[in-house]
Amino acid sequence: MESIKGKQILVTGATGGIGAQTARLLAAGGARLFITGRNPEKLNALAAELHLSSAQVFSTDLSDPAQVSALGQRYFAAFSGIDILVNASGVGIIRPIEQLSETDLMQSLQSNLMAPFLLVKTFLPAMKEVKKGLIINIPGVLGKVPMAGAAAYSASKYGLVGMMQSIREELKRTEIRITNIFMGGVDSPFWDTIDLRVQRDKMIQAEEAARAIWFLCQQPVSGVVSEMVLQPFNHQAI
Repeated sequence: MESIKGKQILVTGATGGIGAQTARLLAAGGARLFITGRNPEKLNALAAELHLSSAQVFSTDLSDPAQVSALGQRYFAAFSGIDILVNASGVGIIRPIEQLSETDLMQSLQSNLMAPFLLVKTFLPAMKEVKKGLIINIPGVLGKVPMAGAAAYSASKYGLVGMMQSIREELKRTEIRITNIFMGGVDSPFWDTIDLRVQRDKMIQAEEAARAIWFLCQQPVSGVVSEMVLQPFNHQAI
């Protein structure tokens, strides 16, 4: 296993349940961490908890090209390079097609597909300079097997998977690795705004989901985990 100690790591979506727990694990492992998220209050509270300097924190709307460009400038002002990009950001809009608006669809695509595109455009060049690095995205199980009511969400996540698979083909002559982790239901704030009857007590805990990402950050040099599927024990659908 590769040690994360001293690795320069960017965690997006750090104000979410999975992102925050991932940041805690990576910081505890000695990583040099930079965190971003949409909620500045939560982001600053997490930064204080992890003893990060103001240079390692930046609140960003990742669907906005100008803000992602500013994120890149702030990041590279603090760090000389990037070893790992953990993209834990995104939105979940789950509702039947009759209730799904054009705005819902565009918001899903902007947050779950455009944002990762902008991140890759901003941070992949630094990895290509040294021909190594790791990009971790979280398409979720609905990026592999759709369910009723998830038309917008699955469209954005299937798009993310296809985009990253294509980019992987461009990187074959490098040691830059791309990992997709397909998670089933995780008990996190993701579900707070979704009008769907779910059994959150039977979901994966955010801490355990984060531990899977922490594990993926330590992939051996000789191999790559192209994808991982993590589901609640009673949801073995794949």
